[in-house]
Amino acid sequence: MLKLSYDFEQAILPGNTDLKANLLLRFGADLPQSPRRDLNLSLVIDRSGSMAGWPLHHALNAAESVVDQLEPTDTLSVVVYDDKVDTPVSPHAVDDKTALKTSIRQVRAGGITNLSGGWLKGCEYVQDNFDPQKINRVLLLTDGLANMGIRDPKVLTATAGQKAIEGVVTSTLGFGQRFNEDLLISMARAANGNFYFIQSIDEATEVFNIELASLRSVVGQDLVVTLELADGVSLVDTLSLAKVNPTDGGKTEITLGDLYEGEDRCLGLSLSLAAIPPGEFTVMTLHYSANTVQNGEVQQVTGSAEVVAKLGTVEEAAMAASSNIILELSHLMIARAKATALELAEQGKVQDAEQALQTLIQELEEKGLNEHFEIAEEIEQLKYFASRIAQRGLGNSGRKELRDQSYQTLTRNRKDLVGRGVEVGDEVSAMTVVNEVGSGIELQCFRQGGKLRIKALSDSYDAHKNVQFPRAIRAEGARYVVEGLELSKDGSFYRVQGKIVRLTKAGEVDNFATSYRSSPPKTGKASRGPASAADLPTTDVVGDGVLVQCVKAGSKLRARVVADNYEPDWNMRFPRSVREEGMLYVVDEIKVGPNGKSYIACGEIKRFVQPAVSS
Repeated sequence: MLKLSYDFEQAILPGNTDLKANLLLRFGADLPQSPRRDLNLSLVIDRSGSMAGWPLHHALNAAESVVDQLEPTDTLSVVVYDDKVDTPVSPHAVDDKTALKTSIRQVRAGGITNLSGGWLKGCEYVQDNFDPQKINRVLLLTDGLANMGIRDPKVLTATAGQKAIEGVVTSTLGFGQRFNEDLLISMARAANGNFYFIQSIDEATEVFNIELASLRSVVGQDLVVTLELADGVSLVDTLSLAKVNPTDGGKTEITLGDLYEGEDRCLGLSLSLAAIPPGEFTVMTLHYSANTVQNGEVQQVTGSAEVVAKLGTVEEAAMAASSNIILELSHLMIARAKATALELAEQGKVQDAEQALQTLIQELEEKGLNEHFEIAEEIEQLKYFASRIAQRGLGNSGRKELRDQSYQTLTRNRKDLVGRGVEVGDEVSAMTVVNEVGSGIELQCFRQGGKLRIKALSDSYDAHKNVQFPRAIRAEGARYVVEGLELSKDGSFYRVQGKIVRLTKAGEVDNFATSYRSSPPKTGKASRGPASAADLPTTDVVGDGVLVQCVKAGSKLRARVVADNYEPDWNMRFPRSVREEGMLYVVDEIKVGPNGKSYIACGEIKRFVQPAVSS
């Protein structure tokens, strides 16, 4: 059966007054230990030009790690796509892992991004092998934009929802900084799947493993909650990210998706209550249902429960706040504020967006919640995003962090998914730099589970404790010197005191200096080639360059740009001496030709060599 627990933000609410009350509902599965459900899984991987090099290398390593964790009773297919869609692994029982991994290892980067073609092929494979007793899932990984095939986000999102009705759920994984986070989040939400932001190329395997662990722990699917509110009670807001639909008779239906073993599915609600006398009052009746595995079969489980609030005097209510519930609800309110601020900023209401975040910061600090490390970290995130928005400098990477942080908090109850972010701002380069620690305290920034954490390196300080530190100047690997550290009231973490400077010792390269991090200037001069392609320098990194491929067009060899945001069919001025069919190149710069319908390769040309996938 399903289990339900709930708590109001205050154990006793003030009676005889109109009020707003926040409520946290938790759903879980109280089921006997059931065997692991088999998977019917399709991995759909972008191999377009923008994935060339280490991004694709790490994505393929991640795919191999999935193979290692599957069983012979699982079904796996692997689809790769650029402008073409290929199937290195057709739907197959995972009974020969070596052969499967060998097929994956042979994938190479290619052209532009036909996201819809690759994704729909993965859906087709899962549908063809659909089994209601299995978890039927497509994992779609992309680093780019849908610029071939079906490109309309509304159509892709609606199709994801339709596929979910047919039993095929899609989880989306955005890789790097070029992908469309709005599209991937919308597709995941419509399909009742999950969304992940793979922020750095080396964490692909980690994120794949989180999703695979989630699939293994699914104990219920299609959790739907219906609210039947009492007279005098109205729903002000849904604090969690869920599908909310009013139904006949004034009821509200909320779809929450999957239930995971050991992970409560949380639903935060903000309610308005009319003046109610002291005593117990039934705020609502809940009706809920989900599909769970019982006795080896998928069966629907239903239940109903009453949510009862206790009301008392103002004095009784003031003494009855529950700190744990306040913390959990605060995380949801912070996530909602982030989403609201982004929406306001993108409507041009920058001051309103900044004010929404600053007001919440003040409220959290007035409640003393900054004495809890995770909320203190969230406050630093809010300050960081408020500053970025005020300066109109949120940028692409900042936007992705903001959307990801909001999404993860509002959908999953996993600490390893919330608060992640590794963006390095310009503030790091602008910091004062010293060459020695002197009488200060040395700190260093580490990445742990996608989060930037600060630890003390100096003696006399506990290196295991986190340090509360401004988010704007965190950068993985950076070291700092501060004047002092102060323990939090509960002794669980440190706070920085005094001035902060960055540390680069004599003889060390300053990896965060502006001059070191900046790209070499573009020459704008048309490229010249050596006698043959064999004489070109090689590289396995695209970096700030542009990927080009030589293709056969009729009887001629043509150079084509295969990176996103370029026209794939335009001809290009490119040295004939180095053209070889199928070869990939990295050029410094691509300019539009004088006719406005062609390209010119500019600067140095290197031959691109695909990094070998680990065996």
